[in-house]
Parts: sequence; C-alpha cells; structure tokens
Amino acid sequence: MIIILFSIFPHTFAHAEEKTIYDKRMALFKKTEALSQIPWYYFAAIDNYERNKKQDSDDEKVISIEVPPELWYGLGNSSMIKDERLIVFFNGKGKDGDGDQKADPRNSEDILHTMANYLLEYGQTKDDIKIALWNYYKRDLSVQTIMNTAKVFKEFQDINLTDRDFPVSIAHNYSYRSTWGDRRGFGGLRIHEGTDIFANYGTPVKSTTYGVIEMMGWNLYGGWRIGIRDIYNIYHYYGHMNGYDDDIKVGQVVKPGDILGSVGSTGYGPPGTSGKFPPHLHYGMYKDNGKSEWSFDPYPYLRKWERIAKQKD
Repeated sequence: MIIILFSIFPHTFAHAEEKTIYDKRMALFKKTEALSQIPWYYFAAIDNYERNKKQDSDDEKVISIEVPPELWYGLGNSSMIKDERLIVFFNGKGKDGDGDQKADPRNSEDILHTMANYLLEYGQTKDDIKIALWNYYKRDLSVQTIMNTAKVFKEFQDINLTDRDFPVSIAHNYSYRSTWGDRRGFGGLRIHEGTDIFANYGTPVKSTTYGVIEMMGWNLYGGWRIGIRDIYNIYHYYGHMNGYDDDIKVGQVVKPGDILGSVGSTGYGPPGTSGKFPPHLHYGMYKDNGKSEWSFDPYPYLRKWERIAKQKD
C-alpha cells in the first residue's frame, strides 16, 4: 500500500521529507540560540550560505557548515583527535555540543556549538557578529550575504522559504526568449548577461524571490535598476525600469510578488535617458560560490517561475 501511494503521490512524500529536514535544522538553531543567546537566524544564515556556495550540496545534510580543519583542531594538531582537551591545547576551536566527549566536525550539534563559541569571542551584537564573520570568511560579499539572509529569516521567522514568482505581471501582455549570451555593442563589444522580457510601459515589475534590496539607482547600461540578493547566494538584477514603487528602498526585505516598479526603456546614456529601445525588463542572475560571482542564464528559471505564477493566478 505504501509503495502504491508513493507512486501516485511522490511529491507529497518528498514535501513531507523536505519539511522534516527544515524542522530538524530549526530545532538545532533554536537550541543553539538558547545556549549562546545569539539569535537563531544568524546560525541559519551561515548554514544556508555554506550550503548554497557548494557546487554539489547535499540537501539531506542537516547542517552544511564546514569549519576548516586547521581552525577546528588547531595548527599543528595533525592527529585530528576529537578530544576537546587536545584541541584546546592546540588552540583549536572545535567544541563538543552534544555531550559525547568528542568535538566532531561532522556532528551537527558540535558544529553549531563551535560556531556559537567562535561568534561569542567577538560579542553578541549585530556589529560584533559582522566582525566575527569577516574574520572567518575574509570577504565582504560573504558577510553581506549572510547578514542579508539573516534579515530575511528574522522577518519571516522561517527558513523554508521556497516560493517564487515571475518578474513581470502575467496579467499584462509580455514576451521573452532566451537572450543570455547574445552580443551587445553599446559601450564596447560584450555579451548579454540576462533575459529581456518585453512588455508595455508601466507593466508591474515584481520580486521573484525572498531577499534584500542591495542596489538602486541609475546605471549607464541598465538605466533605472534594482539589485536583490536572495537567500541562495544569487544576485537578481532588474534593468531598464521606468521607475520604482514608492515604498522600495535599499536594505528592504522583499518576498516573491512584491512590486518593485514598472517596465521602461531607460539606459544607454546619462541619467534620464529613455527610448533608445523598446520597453522591456532586463532580468539577470549572478551566482556567488564564496570566491567569485558570475552570470548565468535565467531563462530556464523564468520558464519555471512563469508556470508557478500561472498556477497561482
């Protein structure tokens, strides 16, 4: 009977399992918060960042934070024995979080307890945590991404944020095709780092994801544009907009479907330049792996999100 039910409703079982892994993670984050007095969403954001910077992440892994061996065991501790007393002797950071007398870098509770103790070395305030993260990652974008994700998790009090939306209103006329990688000539020969969605002036432009607005303003190529960093280490770029919604500002948390502004034809000149091409939204996506950031083709994702939006409509 179970086999028959699974064959009929495979997505139901997959969704239940997905909820279970989120529940396990949240329980660990809340436990670590209770022990350290550091808000749970910082641990959740660090874990989420680590999971999404990996090329082949294991979604079934409860905690994806990987503390470098030299930091966990201490420099010179080549034996990598998990005895916390030996780790302390070598000035390592590894801690026993579950009381089994071992500081195991593969144990979820040990990992979070170790990260909590590392953060506490710097303090418990938001600024303290930012300093701790910078010293850990030595990279501004990593710190910024984690802090943004923590802000989103705090806003929605949840880590299971998987909803998506199409970037223009499907109630309006629009058209698009795969244009990523096409040649562009303005400002010198370059490739097109996005998909153009053609629509009439004033067509609402929406957030496709959960994230934080990192950038707004004029760009020589993109005109009036908005940049949103999501919780999956991806930067979403909206270009050639006609204007912004009155409530939109840098640092704001957004969710799928939030109105950002409207379609326009701005760009290819000084601030205010418009009409050099038909009205459309340039939509770009950039992935960060913890070392570098690069553009990739958003077209397959747009097709998927379009289907999701139509199912909601």
